[in-house]
Amino acid sequence: MEWKMRAARFCKDFCPVCRRARKKQGGICYWFVKNVDRKVCPCCKSYESVYGRLAYEPELPED
Repeated sequence: MEWKMRAARFCKDFCPVCRRARKKQGGICYWFVKNVDRKVCPCCKSYESVYGRLAYEPELPED
């Protein structure tokens, strides 16, 4: 379980592709995370499991 939290935090705070996709909500990074990365990346899968939303959806203010 600790690995899942660390992977989700990496996706949220450090992954340049996922961070840009969540921030911009468009472009190549958004398309890549939406259609490819979240299906194969273990960090994206952990993010979706821990935070309860898709890896490319914008962050909520309280996060």
